Amino acid sequence: MKIMVTGGAGYVGGTVASLLLSQGHQVTVVDNLCHARRNQVPNGVDFVETDIADRPRIEALFRDASASGQPFDSVLHFAALIEAGESMNKPEIYFRNNTASTLALLEAILAAGPKRIVFSSTAAVYGEPETVPIRETAALRPTNAYGESKLLTEHILSWFHRIHGLRSASLRYFNVAGAPEQGGPGSGVVLRGEDHEPESHLIPLILDVALGRRESIKIFGDDYPTEDGTCVRDYIHVADLADAHLLALKALETPAAAQSRLIYNLGNGSGFTVKQVIDAARRVTGHPIPAEIHPRRAGDPAFLIAASDKAIAELGWKPNYPDIDNILRTAWLWHQKRYNS
Repeated sequence: MKIMVTGGAGYVGGTVASLLLSQGHQVTVVDNLCHARRNQVPNGVDFVETDIADRPRIEALFRDASASGQPFDSVLHFAALIEAGESMNKPEIYFRNNTASTLALLEAILAAGPKRIVFSSTAAVYGEPETVPIRETAALRPTNAYGESKLLTEHILSWFHRIHGLRSASLRYFNVAGAPEQGGPGSGVVLRGEDHEPESHLIPLILDVALGRRESIKIFGDDYPTEDGTCVRDYIHVADLADAHLLALKALETPAAAQSRLIYNLGNGSGFTVKQVIDAARRVTGHPIPAEIHPRRAGDPAFLIAASDKAIAELGWKPNYPDIDNILRTAWLWHQKRYNS
């Protein structure tokens, strides 16, 4: 297939683009590089530096591909701002970049592109859950503007499916971590991983401490109604997440996708507190990793744990990295390579 990957210079988008290439697909990455660098774009893809909000440019890409006799088959959409904390200070840029820009992309798809899209959504659409693990049927009540910006896009996709017949799959990620291993799980060879600027995700920040790049890790809140007072999160390995995207692409070809939108949670079904993740990092790295307690951040739910049995049953998805130590092992391999090479 020929596939457009928006945000393909990023951590998740780049991992998926690399996997698509390895399986023989043609890949065009579209990225404005606002939070990524050119050298993060996987080798072997066609790269277009532009913003998905530039509807004429995106339409031209679709039309040129069709005119060449090689039209795009699908779009994998990762381009977005992703910082929940920032979204509570600057909600306007999240609705502009995540929702309005996606609408421009969808309009370009309707005008000239493929009628299939896999959307990178988030567990943040659920907000504070009433029960855990969280199923796809749970109430959608985001507690931050980031989650709301993604949920609004899901609503748009629902209407576009109903009115325009646009086939779509929304993959609601939980916390993505780790680095893909070349040659499969256990090979110990990593070529890419988390590389955000600035970095705000828990695991790379913890590993910064282990490398001596930070003095300590901040824990935001130790008064949640959890086992040790810190937030509980479900961690999914980025390679497992990439596998799910390819399976979702196949699912968009089925009659079920013509009847209704496809929605799947993606996590490993196990929750870990912030303190448990830090303890796991201490085991993996052999570093004491000092921690400091700070006040809660606005919009942080106490529990986010996925029920991913629907993806397992309907997509045939199976995570290869179910435990936090193994996820951290690959992240640590990448972190050392990134800063010590």
